[in-house]
Amino acid sequence: MFEQITEDIKKAMFAKDKERLDALRYFKSMLIENKTSKTAPIAEMDVLIKHVKKLKDSLESFPPENEVRKKTEREIIILSEYMPKQLSQDVVVGYIKDIIAKTPGVNAGLVMKELSPMIKGQFDSKLANELVKASLA
Repeated sequence: MFEQITEDIKKAMFAKDKERLDALRYFKSMLIENKTSKTAPIAEMDVLIKHVKKLKDSLESFPPENEVRKKTEREIIILSEYMPKQLSQDVVVGYIKDIIAKTPGVNAGLVMKELSPMIKGQFDSKLANELVKASLA
């Protein structure tokens, strides 16, 4: 992914796409920081997922017409190109039903423990938790 980001930064520079360039440069700096940190580095995809989640969470703190909010939304769109393909709600509900069927006496915590690695970065965990609770009700 690092090489792809570097190539896309070059393309954004030639296209003079400042917003894209800024978003990609910041993300690349996060990847470099992750590689060089004293703690054990995490996967590049996990860095991306974590950053996009932070950006989405920060949207709630801005009013709808705020310029910072609009810039953040555009950054999310740019970085979403590098995210894994998103799962549909029907697919996740199918996963939930499979987990419930193969594990007798389950609760929401056990289902989420099995479900989380399957949907990581591909589906919103908060929504998945709601779907689990609805399936168990």
